[in-house]
Amino acid sequence: MTVRDPQTGPETLVRIPTVLTARLALRAPKPADFDAFADFRAGTRAYFVGGPYTRAQAFGQFCGLVGHWHLRGFGRWIIADRQSDAALGTVGPFFPEGWLEPEIAWTVFDGHEGKGIAFEAAEAARVFAYDTLGWTTAVSLVARENTRSNALAQRLGATREGVFQHAEIGTLDVWRHPSPAQLRATGVA
Repeated sequence: MTVRDPQTGPETLVRIPTVLTARLALRAPKPADFDAFADFRAGTRAYFVGGPYTRAQAFGQFCGLVGHWHLRGFGRWIIADRQSDAALGTVGPFFPEGWLEPEIAWTVFDGHEGKGIAFEAAEAARVFAYDTLGWTTAVSLVARENTRSNALAQRLGATREGVFQHAEIGTLDVWRHPSPAQLRATGVA
């Protein structure tokens, strides 16, 4: 058997960094996370992300979490509780084919809403996008009916600047995040 150096060719292994916050670990997906992911994707709240989806469809989307890192060099993490390592949602820089521009995306799995998890995770993901990836701007695309995510975008300091019509998901509000310079000027970054 021949083994190639993973840094030298198209066979490069995906290296997904872990980002730690006070309560959370933003980390690579693990097989043990799939049930929580699939349950969310099958539920009524998945309507806001084009669902609900079958378990088989959810598996393809779960694999896409890792594939996005491989193809774009960034992607969404599993939001995990630092104490238990339980999967609580997904968050991260996201730019699928046909998207308006790169965004900071988040979902929180059922039973974990209303605890500040999405805010803590999305703020850390935005810092990663700005400080590590060098982004100078970011958006979040949110279904108008998704009142929690719209409120979170506002809490993150984003302003609504228009709409994006997605062929499968429908009309999404475009929320523009403050730039790194704007965050520094306000003392947030």
